[in-house]
Amino acid sequence: MVQELDEYRDFAPKGTVEFLYRLSALVAGRSFLHVNSVRYGGGIAEILRRLVPMMKALGVAARWDVIAGDQEFFDITKRLANGLQGRKEDLTEAMEQAYLKINQRNAQTLKLDADLVMIHDLQPAALIEQKSGGNWIWRCHLDLAKPHQQSWSFLRRFIVRYDAAIFSMPGFAHRLSIPKFLIHPSIDPLSQKNLELSRAEVNEVLVRLGIPRDKPILLQMGRFERFNDPLGAIKAYRMIKKYHRCRLIIAGSGVMHDQEGEAVLAEVQEAAGKDSDIHVLQLPPEADLELNALQRAATIVIQKSIKEGFGVAVSESMWKGKPVIGSTAGGIAAQIVDGVTGYTVYSVEGVAFRARYLLNNPGLIQRMGGAAREHVRRNFLITRHLSDYLTLLKLFAKQ
Repeated sequence: MVQELDEYRDFAPKGTVEFLYRLSALVAGRSFLHVNSVRYGGGIAEILRRLVPMMKALGVAARWDVIAGDQEFFDITKRLANGLQGRKEDLTEAMEQAYLKINQRNAQTLKLDADLVMIHDLQPAALIEQKSGGNWIWRCHLDLAKPHQQSWSFLRRFIVRYDAAIFSMPGFAHRLSIPKFLIHPSIDPLSQKNLELSRAEVNEVLVRLGIPRDKPILLQMGRFERFNDPLGAIKAYRMIKKYHRCRLIIAGSGVMHDQEGEAVLAEVQEAAGKDSDIHVLQLPPEADLELNALQRAATIVIQKSIKEGFGVAVSESMWKGKPVIGSTAGGIAAQIVDGVTGYTVYSVEGVAFRARYLLNNPGLIQRMGGAAREHVRRNFLITRHLSDYLTLLKLFAKQ
């Protein structure tokens, strides 16, 4: 259950809650529909599960629907997502028709009327063909910096029919004939993944997962995908371990019904070998308590992604007072203030160098962690995200 808005006063910058009350009064009674592809698993669902009830509490007629699809459909959209993030994976004409068929079938069953309809990512993007009223916005959560041209051309023919598009980073936005907006994702400090945990609660989770706390912990989290480069994190760890006693935790999900995820997990397990200081954890999508405890137990968090839409795990870790060493992919660098809240690096060697420097300077770890939490408080909390969406509703759903 979403907490009352007043409970965010202890976390959000001063005046934020009062502003939200004033802004919501301007859009009370207007309808706002979100559509995506899953209820559980992934950052989109996690954010909507918190934002939609908060909108309702503020008087907005907010709804959240999910499209239904078969395994073939999700295999096709996985292929399309890979193409949009730069991998050469063309869709055949049969795949394109199967994608359109599922969208058309959902358009017949979903109630798509609202003052503002926000369609999230590529799976339901073709629903725009069934638009009958209201204003429609396409919300992109992917790294579209360098898409494979065939994939982008296929998707673009739907995107240009929207009233506007939202991107997480300026570099993801392409030349379009419709208005474009920049909105960063966010974290909820009152969700189970981010609530404060006692040392005893953290220890209880670690014991259950079989992870001792006898050495500094390096943590990388994310789905088991090649874009997240878990093998790169293992290579960096091996460089660090030559100079420091430490443990590495690779915590991921996204293996069930995903051949690539299964293959990546197998590669990670093989790379880990018999090293007892490497812990490879295959977690369910909603393992919020476990992820929270792992981030709080970590000494340093690594986000060694090759491609990344935004990487909200970076803000989650920073909120818990952890310095993050991240790549320059996607929105990772936008969250890290290099040299202040953590470091951005370009290589495995860069990860190892910065981690060794931090392990040699424990006082710096504490100072960076404090700065990291404050940076998230000012920029990446759900209250800012709610303000952005209410502003869009005010702009597009005029009475």
